[in-house]
Amino acid sequence: MKTTLRTEITVAEICDGFVYNEFEGKGLFGLSGKLTIQPEYQRNYIYAADGGKREAAVIESILQGYPLGLIYFNKVAEDKFEVLDGQQRITSIGRFVKDKFAIKDSGGMPQYFSSMAADKQNLILDAKLLIYECDGQESEIKDWFKTINIAGVPLNEQELLNAVYSGKFVTLAKETFSNSQNANTQKWSAYVKGSVIRQDYLECALKWVSKGEIGQYMSTHRNDANIHELVSYFNSVIGWVSSVFISVESEMRLLDWGRLYETYHDQPYNPTVLAASVARLYGDSYVKNRRGIFEYLLGGSKDTKLLELRIFDDATKKSVYATQTQKAKAQEKSNCPHCAIGHESNKKKIWPLPEMDADHVTAWSKGGDTAIKNCQLLCKTHNRAKGNC
Repeated sequence: MKTTLRTEITVAEICDGFVYNEFEGKGLFGLSGKLTIQPEYQRNYIYAADGGKREAAVIESILQGYPLGLIYFNKVAEDKFEVLDGQQRITSIGRFVKDKFAIKDSGGMPQYFSSMAADKQNLILDAKLLIYECDGQESEIKDWFKTINIAGVPLNEQELLNAVYSGKFVTLAKETFSNSQNANTQKWSAYVKGSVIRQDYLECALKWVSKGEIGQYMSTHRNDANIHELVSYFNSVIGWVSSVFISVESEMRLLDWGRLYETYHDQPYNPTVLAASVARLYGDSYVKNRRGIFEYLLGGSKDTKLLELRIFDDATKKSVYATQTQKAKAQEKSNCPHCAIGHESNKKKIWPLPEMDADHVTAWSKGGDTAIKNCQLLCKTHNRAKGNC
């Protein structure tokens, strides 16, 4: 890859022809139409996501005469370029010059570019950027792109994959799943955790449809002219979840609904009964893992390990052990109730406390409390064999 350092390009030249799409958060063009600021493989604009602190910092740096750092252009044709690294900074500059946001003056008052004194406007427009022009093969450019950190915000895995497999498919997928103006994102946010502009929704959709093989799926579909399968599968999962669980809880956003859909979507459920069960389990102080409630119910309320039930504390164990062992010795039986009624050599064995486990006499799943009156000590072998918590 060949690189050429250019130091003569000013902010005014970069902003000549700048177009910003409010709906998709993209700074699209600049440099009199010669520069594509956000090519397909670039992440969405994120500098406004923190309340505008980072985009304001870019402008304040220029006003203070501080360097903005190196910017890299990829030469795609004669006199045609695309931003390889620096699109967040360039988009911030373009947005400010187009009055899309304000910075605060020394008195704390908001100040737009158009309202600034002429000398400050010129200070910004005349500022020169330090740009490396890169000329190479696609594989070279993208290998380099993957090594880049942009203003201290590393590319995440999905952003890297978007770069590697850029093309029509990625463009269409981002228009649907990485667009904060998409009205469906409000519904999706009940079941998907993360940020639209950081590609979390797109990553989720791809993970579900590919069964976790995102890179392979993107490679296979890179040149597809539509994303029908991706959208259809994602909507099927969301539609199934929202119909089965009619109440929405915050822990739902932490689950792999794609896996649960594959496992359980062909089974019948009564949404009203499930809603009542969810409410009951949310109110149960013994349930430590609320996230596991949904799979527990989908699986027929059998795997109590998903709930991480509150176990008997050490004081309870010691108290029950002492009482149980004293009684067993008096009766010349094993202090494990199951061993005591058995026919093996352990029928009269007194187990030390470390070799015993606390167990619910009446299983929790059948209404038994995690309380001292419902606690017994079993040898580890019998406790593991009993199961059903």
